[in-house]
Amino acid sequence: MKKVFLFLLIVITIHGRAQNAPTSTPLIEKLNNQNNKSKITKLIKAKDWNILFPNRYGIKRKDTINHNQDFYSYEAFLRAASIFPTFLCEGDKTTQKRELAAFLANIAQETSGGWDDAPGGYFKYGLYFTEEQAPQGKLDYNDITKIKYPGIEGKQYYGRGPKQLSWNYNYAQFSEAWYGTKDTLLQHPEYLSKDAVVSFASAIWFWITPQFPKPSCHDIMVNKWIPNENDQLKGRLPGFGATVNVINGGVECGSGKDLQKTNYRYQYYLYFCNYFKVTPGDNINCANQKPFGQ
Repeated sequence: MKKVFLFLLIVITIHGRAQNAPTSTPLIEKLNNQNNKSKITKLIKAKDWNILFPNRYGIKRKDTINHNQDFYSYEAFLRAASIFPTFLCEGDKTTQKRELAAFLANIAQETSGGWDDAPGGYFKYGLYFTEEQAPQGKLDYNDITKIKYPGIEGKQYYGRGPKQLSWNYNYAQFSEAWYGTKDTLLQHPEYLSKDAVVSFASAIWFWITPQFPKPSCHDIMVNKWIPNENDQLKGRLPGFGATVNVINGGVECGSGKDLQKTNYRYQYYLYFCNYFKVTPGDNINCANQKPFGQ
């Protein structure tokens, strides 16, 4: 009887430890793992980065936060990408190029400083901003209904970084993945504007991480997402348009017509597809796609 009791005690103890153990290693601890760097450099090189983003933050627009002369550098992008082994590394070459074009199109539009008559053209001004441009006092982005990820009074969770990560719950979930705790970025959302690698990582993390009922943008672009019956009824089909739906569908998709900024997203995608010599594929528009969750 004593042996049985001892056995049960050991099982309960091990189970308890397993329940309390971290579910995964914080991404920051994987930062020096460069295993997939070579794969990405086959798709985009430093000279491409400089051609595509000549006016990026820190180069054209002065970095007043960090005084970094090249905040959105190619090297920072590679370091962040190295932590996510599936990013730009699944499917055939055409699939990988389309995913690269889709990712760059979305981050370029999110951070664009271009205008129609801009020197060099509108599409040369991606990655121009690192923080959302809007009147002060309207940028809290703290959803109090997300009780698992409570924002902190006085902190603002407005768009920061290449993806312009927004809202307390997104900051908290990325913080859990990166630091191993939700509290770091809830307490210090400004970190996304201070560390270029963390900033890029927040964009890639959002890109590859599904958040129910939305699939990940990565799964959409590598053909892993299979629309269910409801998706098909609501017009949600694989292609670039569905990534726009994931990122900002509630604002930009489903009305039957496109906003100007949404048209720029499509045009950015076609611009990058043309640069990387890849066809854009089907369903690049989301005007007739209802937002996910509907």
